[in-house]
Amino acid sequence: MNIRIETIPHNEQRYETVGDWQFIGDDLVIRVSDMESKSYEFLVGIHELIEAVLCKDAGITEQQVDKFDMDNIDCNDPGSLVAAPYYRQHLIATMIERMLADELNIDWTDYEDSLEALFCGVEIVDGGVAE
Repeated sequence: MNIRIETIPHNEQRYETVGDWQFIGDDLVIRVSDMESKSYEFLVGIHELIEAVLCKDAGITEQQVDKFDMDNIDCNDPGSLVAAPYYRQHLIATMIERMLADELNIDWTDYEDSLEALFCGVEIVDGGVAE
């Protein structure tokens, strides 16, 4: 398996998400929305990598994940919903993402605010949401 993590403009995501994974043949392709911080992009990419590999191992298909995400498009983090078929895999990926954020001295609240801003089309200035 080859793994490719690429950064793309947010408006080029397949649906309203900051990170997306797909198996294309034997390859895993992860697309992360462009953000103001390469460290933020790294965290999203690692989250998606872990989630994808754990889902594949558990027999959860990308089609199941995509369907659930698209059926819950109003939720910024559908994987955190208990009904998500990949709930456990998403939580494990989030725990690792949080540990890496801590190691990189990234404030989790600032990071989440930045992700939220992408959904809302809000500009981030100096680590905070612009008024």
